[in-house]
Amino acid sequence: MAEKAPASVWTRPARARREQPALSRDQIVDAALDLLDAEGLDGLSMRRLGTRLNSGATSVYWHVANKDELLELALDRVMAEVEVPAGDGWREAAAGYARSLRAMIHRHPWTITLFGSRPMIGPNATRILDEVLAAFGTAGFAGFDLEYAWSAVVDYVIGAAGSEVSWQRNQAGTSGAEWVESLGPYLEGLDAERPGLAAHIRDIWMKETGDVLEGRFTFGLACVLDGLEARRP
Repeated sequence: MAEKAPASVWTRPARARREQPALSRDQIVDAALDLLDAEGLDGLSMRRLGTRLNSGATSVYWHVANKDELLELALDRVMAEVEVPAGDGWREAAAGYARSLRAMIHRHPWTITLFGSRPMIGPNATRILDEVLAAFGTAGFAGFDLEYAWSAVVDYVIGAAGSEVSWQRNQAGTSGAEWVESLGPYLEGLDAERPGLAAHIRDIWMKETGDVLEGRFTFGLACVLDGLEARRP
């Protein structure tokens, strides 16, 4: 027997009630986003959310059945920040979308582990998907090729941005030069064992982290789009 598909807050029938709950769904999502942006996924719990809202769990559970549904709402809310530029051709639209998605992830790093883990069928996510598919459709992609093409861009962005936010979080306030200097004797040993790698670290990683990450993302995105251009029908 096939496993039942996970439930989604977007498919659950609306609950009927004579009296409206004290808090609106938007108020609950606003408070959840504050916790998520400040402390990440581990900082969000239904109890802490209720405390932040100065409300009992009743109002929260009226709108969401559990934390998973709350995360669905929060993820769709931040997807409203993502845009697909129009009017300049499929490649420009794809690049603009990629950079917009990346910027959103940097603003909300907690989203990284949620992509692919739960249905993204809320109004903002579906709006973005519809616009992205339309842009790639103008390049001639259709059917499975259309799915594969836009997914290649999304997968690249999620992977790159996930690595970037992890690095920046762990190295906050440390310049590239300071980080290389902190390697100390380890790097000196590397000079003898792997001189090529040691030289690369000094030549490249000494540069400011933001500049290196930006250059790496731009190069990688261009490679992905070049590959899709070569596969256009």
